[in-house]
Amino acid sequence: MLDTVIALATGLGAGAAAFSGAWLMWFSGRDKRPAAAPSSGRTQTEMLVTDGVLTDATFQARRLLDCSTCERLGWSEIAAALQPFFGPLPDRQPAEPAVLPALGDPETLLTLTPAGRCLRVTLSGPPLGTGESLRLRADQHELARLRGVMARAPAPIWQTDADRQVVWSNAGFADLCAQAGLPGQTAPPFGILPGPDEDVHVTRASIGRREDGTQSWYEVQSYRVPDGWLHFGQNIDAVIHAEATQRNFLQTLTRIFAHLPIALAVFDKDRRLVLFNPALIDLTCLPAEFLSSRPNLLSFFDLLREKQMMPEPKNYRSWCEKLSDVIAAASSDLYIETWNLPSGLTYKITGRPHPDGGVAFLFEDISAEISLTRRFRQEMEISQAVLDCLDDGVAVFSQLGVLSFCNEAYRRLWGTDPDSAFAEVGIAEATRDWQAACKPSPIWAELRDFVLTLRDRAAWDAELETLAGQHMLCRAEPLAGGATLVRFGQIPALTARQPDMQTARA
Repeated sequence: MLDTVIALATGLGAGAAAFSGAWLMWFSGRDKRPAAAPSSGRTQTEMLVTDGVLTDATFQARRLLDCSTCERLGWSEIAAALQPFFGPLPDRQPAEPAVLPALGDPETLLTLTPAGRCLRVTLSGPPLGTGESLRLRADQHELARLRGVMARAPAPIWQTDADRQVVWSNAGFADLCAQAGLPGQTAPPFGILPGPDEDVHVTRASIGRREDGTQSWYEVQSYRVPDGWLHFGQNIDAVIHAEATQRNFLQTLTRIFAHLPIALAVFDKDRRLVLFNPALIDLTCLPAEFLSSRPNLLSFFDLLREKQMMPEPKNYRSWCEKLSDVIAAASSDLYIETWNLPSGLTYKITGRPHPDGGVAFLFEDISAEISLTRRFRQEMEISQAVLDCLDDGVAVFSQLGVLSFCNEAYRRLWGTDPDSAFAEVGIAEATRDWQAACKPSPIWAELRDFVLTLRDRAAWDAELETLAGQHMLCRAEPLAGGATLVRFGQIPALTARQPDMQTARA
C-alpha cells in the first residue's frame, strides 16, 4: 500500500514538473519573439470596364465610386469620380496603358491596363495605419453631419474656381438657380466680380421676377479661399422693401414739408443732413448744392456763421466744443434758442430728437411776432405811464373778476401792490380791502355783482368816506370783453365847495 502511494506521488510530481516546464518555455518564447515589422505591401482597388461600362469592381472600388453592386456606371461617370484625385482623364475608355500618380501624393498610383475590349483600372497606395484608419472613420462621421447641415441650410452656398465656375453647391443654391429659371447652371445666376486685392466682397443683386412683377434680392458675401471663392447668399427682400418704404416716406415728408414756412433740417445718426425743405434755403440763404451734398452738422453751422445767419459767438472754438452739448440737448428735446441776427431778423431754433439716433432742427422766423410783441409791450408801458399820471386810483378787472392792472395812485390810496402778490387778486379780495379802509357803505355787494355779471351793464357811481374822513367818488364802468373799470376820485370837503358855488351864482 505504501508503495502504491509513493508511486502515485512520484507520477503527479513528474506531471506537474513537465507542465510547468512547458508553460515556461511558451512564455519565454513569446517574450523573445521579435515584433512583426509593418507590412510593406500596397493595398489595391480594382475595377473592370468593358466597352465603356463597369462590369466588375472590388468593394473598395465601389466605395470610391459610391455605387451599389448591381449598378453599372459608364466611363464618363468613372472618370468624373477619379478626376479630383488624378486630374483630367480621357473622355472615352483608354486604349493605351498608363500609370498616373495622384495629385499631391506620388505614392498613390492609377494604373490603366487595356486588354482588347476590356480595361483594368487599378489603384494602389501605401497601407493605411490603424490610427489613420480610426481618424478617417471619425472624419467620415463628421463629414456626414456637415453634409446634412449644408443640405438643410436655407441659404444658398456655393464655391467657384478661378474661372468663376461652380465646383460645389448646396441644395439652397439649386433652389436659387431654379427660381432664376436656370436649373443645372454651372455659373451663379448673377455676376460677382470681386477685386484682385479683396479677400471679402459683398454684392447685392436681384434675380428673376415673381408673378406679381417684383424681383427677388440677395446679398452675397464672398470669401477668398485657396482654390477660388466661397459664396454665402442671403435673401434681403424684407430689407429692400423696408428701404423702399423709407424712401417713399421721405419723399412724402419732403412734399409735405415743401409748403411749410418753418425750415427743417434732419440729420441722421452720423450727423449727416438727410432731409431739408425749401424753407431752409429761404431762411438760411444756404445754397441748394451744399445742402444736397449731405454736409455734416459742423459744416452746416460753419456755413451759417459765414453767411451771418447765426449770432457770432464770443469764442467760436468753445462754441464748437459746446456743439456736442447742443446735439445732446436736441436729442433730449430740450434745445430751444432765439437768434437775433445782425440783419434785424429773429429766428427761433428748436432741436428735436429723430429716430435711429438722429436729430432735427427747426428754424422759424419770428421777426414779425417779436416786433408785434415789442410794440404791444411799448404800448402797454405808455398806457401804464399815462395811468400813473392820473390823480384818480384806477383798477381794471377781467370778466372773471381778476385784477388785471392798476395805476400808482391806486397803490398809494389803498396801500397795496397787487403785482408783488403771489396769488391773483380778485374782486372779492379787493372789495374786502376797500371795505376795511372805509366807513360802512351798501355798495360793496353791488360792486362785486357788477364786475362778475354777464348781462348788459351801465356805468354808475357812489360816494365813499374813508376812516380818515376823506371823501371819494367810486365809479364803475363796463369795458370791452366783459372787463370793468373801477375808479376812485377824491371829492373836496363840503365847506371847501361852498364858496365856489356862491361864486358861480354871483
